[in-house]
Amino acid sequence: MTREHETLRALLDEASASLPAEWVAVSFTDGVEDSALQRRQQEEARTLITALAQGTRDGADLGALGAPGWGPLRDALASLSASRAAQGATAEETSRFVLSLKKPLFKRLQGTFSNDPAALGSALWWVTELVDNMAAFTVATYQRTREEIIQRQQEELLELSTPVVKLWDGVLAAPMIGTLDSARTQMVMETLLQRIVDTGAEIAIIDITGVPTVDTLVAQHLLKTVTAIRLMGAEGIISGIRPQIAQTIVHLGIDLQGITTKASLADALALALRSTGHTVKKSATA
Repeated sequence: MTREHETLRALLDEASASLPAEWVAVSFTDGVEDSALQRRQQEEARTLITALAQGTRDGADLGALGAPGWGPLRDALASLSASRAAQGATAEETSRFVLSLKKPLFKRLQGTFSNDPAALGSALWWVTELVDNMAAFTVATYQRTREEIIQRQQEELLELSTPVVKLWDGVLAAPMIGTLDSARTQMVMETLLQRIVDTGAEIAIIDITGVPTVDTLVAQHLLKTVTAIRLMGAEGIISGIRPQIAQTIVHLGIDLQGITTKASLADALALALRSTGHTVKKSATA
């Protein structure tokens, strides 16, 4: 174990009781009083200090946070970043909290090496490098966590934006709203096919009334979806073919031959009911 490890370990052991509070006091903005937040941050600081002390006892390279001995510290930093990201804190705020550990550590190092300027300069350097690496690790972990949260939210929104509803016995509908892309079409296809299996539906209506434009790519997605529906033993109907969309499809030379299309969802439902042997009559008025 190097002198640096021994110095940091002794410093952390000696100040383990008071260091978390001092650390949090530095990170708090002047005039801010929030005892609950302070207690939570002190617990975070205590966890990080414990992991930091464990790394020094294991002799981990102070300049390489990726070394095996820093495993507990990396886990603690990752937990801190994930927790704060979920709470809405920014990467800058999380990084600033970690960097604020320098002040109480520097203060103790100055007391330890007050009569040895050279040793003090060296100690300040490797502590700075270690804490900077800790802060950089939290930023990277924070960004990765935020990306995972955003991705999960996008998937949840995608599921909500592509519902499959049962209109009648044997008749399903997937109303589409907004722009269609490969990911969304794949989601619609998977959900629709699974509902066909679950309900034994004979007809599936894809309503594109809410789709602003139809280009070659969108048309190809629709064709693939209808083909998949047929492979499941059901019939696919595309509704919501407005005059503008009909003209666009003709101009693009898209071949929808063999695919049933209707101008509105109501027309598609009426056709589906007739195809399944249902008749809808208007009741006589009293």
